[in-house]
Parts: sequence; structure tokens; C-alpha cells
Amino acid sequence: MGRGPSSQVHGVGSPAPEVRPDFRAIFEEHFDYVWNTLRHLGARDADLEDLTHEVFLRVHERLENYDASRPLRPWLFAFAFRVASGHRRLARHRVEVLGTSSEARDPSAPADEALAKREDGELATAALDAVEIERRAVFVLHELDEVPIPEVAVALGIPTATAYSRLRLAREEFQRAVQRVRLARGDR
Repeated sequence: MGRGPSSQVHGVGSPAPEVRPDFRAIFEEHFDYVWNTLRHLGARDADLEDLTHEVFLRVHERLENYDASRPLRPWLFAFAFRVASGHRRLARHRVEVLGTSSEARDPSAPADEALAKREDGELATAALDAVEIERRAVFVLHELDEVPIPEVAVALGIPTATAYSRLRLAREEFQRAVQRVRLARGDR
């Protein structure tokens, strides 16, 4: 009788032991993703590093609860969403600090293209800031991260119908905000 690799190592019928995900690998591979997610959820540039580390502290605490059969990014997004939501509720974080953007600029791009790209990014950021945080989370996870709505619902712990409703409302809010920002800038 032929035996597969798992039956040779673990005995017939015994499941393979669960492998705990490697925290360091998750941290290194997904640090930029979490950073950008927090930015999309409205975290100020000055707070991004601290908030990103806060997310990974919480991930580390709950790593044994991760279901490896599910995608990792929506799970990480849920942590980022909770950290960003809690941070936004604090009154001391409601004051906007004026300054320059910390986004890297491509020195090889023509100046007019770089300016247009920066303005588009600022438009999108301003429009995202106008979307209520619960709806913004669904919008970012679905539209930017391309996660299917049923997975968005699982990651955020909400019913699927609620996720669809929030997405619809977020799209409407985002479009209205884009129009407002364009009008304020004098764009047509």
C-alpha cells in the first residue's frame, strides 16, 4: 500500500501539525501595506509609524488566532481599521498639522506629470477623508485592495449586506467629495 508524505511523517490519518505564521516575515512583507492602509484610513503622516507598529503589536498578540486558510491582507486590514478608528476618536488627533507630504517623488518624471500625479493623489486623499470611517474601510479594502465584498465583511466582522450598503454609500460620498474638491480648486 502506497503512503503519502503526510502519512509517512505523521502516521496514517493524523493531521499535519499547524504551522504558526512567522511574525517577522509578516511584518517585513506587509509593513508597507499596513502603512498605506492607515494612510488611506486617514492617519496623519506624523502618526503613521507609531500606528503601524501598534497594528503589528496587536497582530503579534493575536497571531495564533489567524486562520491560514483565509487571505492575510484582509485580516491585517481589520487590525489597521480598528487602530485607525480608535486613533481618530481621540480629540488630540483631530487637529490637522500643516506641512509637506512625505510621499517620495520620482525625479525622472517630467515636472508636469509629477505635479498632475501629486494633485490627483491629493484629490483622492481629500475625497477619502470626507468618507465616514466605517464606509471608508469597506471602500479602501474593496476598491483599492481589490478584496471581494464577502471577504471584506468577514474581515470587518459585519454582515455581507451591510458591507455592500457601506460600499454603495462610500462610493457616493467619495464622488461628491471629488466634485467638491475639484470645484474648490477651480477644476471642471
